[in-house]
Amino acid sequence: MHNPSDYMPAELIAMFKRQQYKLFGHSAVKLCHWTKSAIYRNKPCYKQLFYGIESHRCLQLSPGVAWCDQNCSFCWRPLTKYAQFPKQFDEPAEIIDEAIKQQRILLSGYGEFREKIGEKKLLEANNPSQAAISLAGEPTLYPKIGELVEEFEKRKFTTFLVSNGLHPDVLEKMLLPTQLYLSLEAANPRMHKEINHPLVKDSWELLNESLVLLPSLKTRKAIRITAIKGLNMSNEEEFAALIQKASPDFCEIKAYMFVGYSRKRLEMHNMPLHSEVKQFAERINKHLGYHFSGESRPSRVVLLSKKKNNLKIKSN
Repeated sequence: MHNPSDYMPAELIAMFKRQQYKLFGHSAVKLCHWTKSAIYRNKPCYKQLFYGIESHRCLQLSPGVAWCDQNCSFCWRPLTKYAQFPKQFDEPAEIIDEAIKQQRILLSGYGEFREKIGEKKLLEANNPSQAAISLAGEPTLYPKIGELVEEFEKRKFTTFLVSNGLHPDVLEKMLLPTQLYLSLEAANPRMHKEINHPLVKDSWELLNESLVLLPSLKTRKAIRITAIKGLNMSNEEEFAALIQKASPDFCEIKAYMFVGYSRKRLEMHNMPLHSEVKQFAERINKHLGYHFSGESRPSRVVLLSKKKNNLKIKSN
């Protein structure tokens, strides 16, 4: 296992630590707000409501926390100049072992609330069963991302992987996660440049390659639209056409949240209300024809499904 200082400058490491990331090598974990909420307040993430994962057993991690080939305006991380992913990298088993170890350190403070939380839930939280490979950075830049998913599956984890879609060659060849998300914040090339600020050539074409590829991938698939008021809550017919091209099982339309370093680029008024997100989803769905399957007001997210499915989808 390498040291974070082998990959990142001291000021970036210090920033991550201030934000309560646990860094190891080029990877990181961080306790999600909803993991903490599920443990202490019994209020889970919308993914538990929609897809049945257990929020208190979720491991949120990144195998490449400081590397991405987009500088999205809504991202909570500080935007740094894109550099090629390091040539030396840690093995998947090492990353998972250390991620679980660091998650347990982050959870250690909950021991004093054992009576309120319950021994069973604390034990389960310390033995995660769901991996959200979505913390920061673009996970498909990690050269062994397929092997990482495979190692999680060997350990009986479900896996949700979120990608920006700029690496269709990786998605086509890798062992696929339980659920693959593609982020789609733009309805056209102009919007893509204004919101995603790509750092590689032909990014719009690469994203569309991934959208075309999606129907052939044998796993559960979702398109996630981060709805940013004043920037992309329009062009519904264009959004619907892109979604139809990908034919995902689900489409999540979720509000941009005014958090982290995005506050240096956007304003509070760019964060839509849940009612506005729902109206935007309904406008897209007029051209899409999916089923309205769920919503979560606390997370400001609406779920559209291609089929009336047998998942235990709830709303709150």
